[in-house]
Amino acid sequence: MIEVRNLSKSFNGHAVLRDVSIDIPEGETLAVIGRSGSGKTVFLKHLIGLLKPDEGHVFVDGEELGSLSYGDLRRVRHKFGVLFQGGALFDSMTAIENVAFPLRTFSDKTQAAQLERAQECLEMVELPDAGSKKPNELSGGQKKRVALARAIALEPKYILYDEPTSGLDPETSNTINELIIRLEHTVGATSIVNTHDMHSVLAIADRVGFIHDGRMHWTGTIAELHACTDSALCDFVRANEYQIG
Repeated sequence: MIEVRNLSKSFNGHAVLRDVSIDIPEGETLAVIGRSGSGKTVFLKHLIGLLKPDEGHVFVDGEELGSLSYGDLRRVRHKFGVLFQGGALFDSMTAIENVAFPLRTFSDKTQAAQLERAQECLEMVELPDAGSKKPNELSGGQKKRVALARAIALEPKYILYDEPTSGLDPETSNTINELIIRLEHTVGATSIVNTHDMHSVLAIADRVGFIHDGRMHWTGTIAELHACTDSALCDFVRANEYQIG
């Protein structure tokens, strides 16, 4: 379980997050929504200890990240897989080498076992024949899927997705959404998805958190989202649906 308590963060005197608190139970898919620049990615980075709060605390399975030594923080990070917004593949590596990278870095598997696991992950994201291709030979959606295969290579307990459908056409976005749902069931990971794509939210989320003016302004289920009358949330949803509709 991830617990965020009274998290605040500023940069150069500008408050990005203000007193944010939320619990993320195991097995849940939480979609974090909000306007560009609202602090979604800053929030995500705190969950894995890439940023330290100015105030407040983040707990992962009862361990407070800010109090951990570097070695213990690395140990906790092994529980996470991350799909970065741009994919962040290594251009000099093939797809299977990219997927095997965390295994080579953080596991004691033999090289053969690393490649076997990497191939298994590529098959899980429906790219069984892409292993020998370099990133420049892949489409945008294929790059996202290779990056997703890499994110699950170490069998993480938590998967963080930063704008997983950004820059993709609707059909490819649906494919990514379907993979997120499938992985939730096959891998059993807890998922936190930063997105402004309301189609994705409705397709994948168990619960939604809306960041507005630096605060976790609203949280609720999809059913509660449909029934919500909060003006700021309604304005965001209507504007987003207009942009993508």
